[in-house]
Amino acid sequence: MSPTSSPPVPAPLLQAPVRLRAWVRGSEVALVLLAALTGCIGGLAVAAMSGATQFLREQLYQLPPGQRLSSLSDLPADGLMGAAFLAPALGGAVLGLLLLIATWRRGKAKRAVVDPIEANALHGGRMSLRGSLDVAAQNVVSNGCGASVGLEAGYTQVAAGIASRLGITFKMRRSDLRTLVGCGSAAAIAAAFGSPLTGAFYAFELIIGTYTIATLAPVVVAALCGSLVVRALAPQPAFVDVGALALAKNTAVDAGDTLPCLVLGLVCAGLAVLLMRGVTLVEQGFRVSRLPAPLRPVLGGLCVGGLALATTPQVLSAGHGALHIYLAPEVAVGLGALAGLVIAKAAASAMSIGSGFRGGLFFASLFLGALVGRLFAGIAPLFWPGFESFGLAPVGYAVVGMSAFAVAIVGGPLTMTFLALEMTGSFPVTGLVLASVLASSLTVRKTFGYSFATWRFHLRGETIRSAHDIGWMRSLTVGRMMRKDIRPVTLDTPMATFLRAHPLGSPSRVVVVDEHDRYAGIVLVPEAHARAAENGAETPRLSDVVRYPGSFLLADMSVKQAAAAFDGAEAEALAVLDDARSRKVIGLLTESHTLKRYSEELDRQRRAMLGEAA
Repeated sequence: MSPTSSPPVPAPLLQAPVRLRAWVRGSEVALVLLAALTGCIGGLAVAAMSGATQFLREQLYQLPPGQRLSSLSDLPADGLMGAAFLAPALGGAVLGLLLLIATWRRGKAKRAVVDPIEANALHGGRMSLRGSLDVAAQNVVSNGCGASVGLEAGYTQVAAGIASRLGITFKMRRSDLRTLVGCGSAAAIAAAFGSPLTGAFYAFELIIGTYTIATLAPVVVAALCGSLVVRALAPQPAFVDVGALALAKNTAVDAGDTLPCLVLGLVCAGLAVLLMRGVTLVEQGFRVSRLPAPLRPVLGGLCVGGLALATTPQVLSAGHGALHIYLAPEVAVGLGALAGLVIAKAAASAMSIGSGFRGGLFFASLFLGALVGRLFAGIAPLFWPGFESFGLAPVGYAVVGMSAFAVAIVGGPLTMTFLALEMTGSFPVTGLVLASVLASSLTVRKTFGYSFATWRFHLRGETIRSAHDIGWMRSLTVGRMMRKDIRPVTLDTPMATFLRAHPLGSPSRVVVVDEHDRYAGIVLVPEAHARAAENGAETPRLSDVVRYPGSFLLADMSVKQAAAAFDGAEAEALAVLDDARSRKVIGLLTESHTLKRYSEELDRQRRAMLGEAA
């Protein structure tokens, strides 16, 4: 476990009645009903967070009710006492205070809050509800003050945290709890975008890590419930309504249009990697500055506000209003202005996240991808003879670029493809989106290897690259598998004494220690008898037949690390030590037993994933 990861949460104070728990654990219908409840609660959480952030923006920037901050052409002169560009810095100060409070509440360990991906990969779906609510509050402040971060990270965090607490209350099995966490995330994304299929596949690809028949019904039901709840509470059009826009020119879209979309996917992949690297560089810069962590968002807010003042308010917040503007076909924007906005928005996002504002790059990547798509449609004819013969219009390239850029940052090729389908309702354009998304995703995976979320795990020292459940593998440690009933012998034991105490047919491996009771190696009993018979009168010493003196296992090693140690030592058994310095022997583990336990656990996980009886 990473030193910055939260441990599994303790048993809840409140538990469901025994009969109800048994029904939920034993019935698929009960799981679907609990998923529906999770979806409704997730939709309520999305509506509440969205309303809170809009209220903050309206107060700080003196916006008319319902107007999006990023749709402004200039910062309002009467916002925040005539200095609206200071709003992000003010929000940074409030965020710094919230971070101090959250750190004090978590105690001296200062562990990071586990997000849904990490929870499902390492902790069997167990999350801290209090920590998730802290993240949601910090995300609301960050987005509401104008920092260039999206709310999707907060949406999924709080919805998944609530789902996890519900599952723990009902003492759900590990696989079902992971599914319920996916249901919470599906509901959050479906509610945020008005797109149930997008939310469902977000859960399958990014939170659960796989698609199975057993997870289909609860995840889809949760996504539908989340979307319906938000639609009932906040009746408004989808986040981007382009179904009525002309995505193609007068000519029909055909297979030939796949080629420019593939090129656009490669361009988006390269720019997305640069953005992720840029966020990391900004974070490193703030760390090198030795500025206290609670003050970093204040400086970051000043930079973001100054950038908005110098360029355009369209770099502020997530970018919903600005995205509507640049997907409108009647908007004529110069190539220089588009390129400048791409750079400014990327810089604002990097400064916001790098300085400590809470949020993600989901919506920023959609906005940047739309800008890159329109920029591509304007620049390509200058260098590509015959480009005008392709069927897509600039708005169509914006939709393709939006999905290709987002998949490079967020991951989930089918998630982004279904987002385009639900947004446009066009199957021909969705086919082009799928081609571009695959090109972008494959390029990022082969050249960079991470999405933004998993890249940040990598920077923390974690090895996970998806939500696939590997926590069980880490819990299957050498200490749990080893034999403890061993009797080491000292290295100075005479060979004749050793052979009498360990005749042929007795346990074939004996651990040897030195005069200080430190591990010295392993003696293979058949080999010792053979060497003694070969030498005749000249009996060898025990030290002459000791093997693997420098190879051993530690109790906290995982089964994967143990298997690698066996391969490296070319040994069938190794001693287990309590510490590499003291070298005190505490057990023995064989390779065959390790592989057997791994195979049993793998089969159990496979059956749980497929919904088969344990």
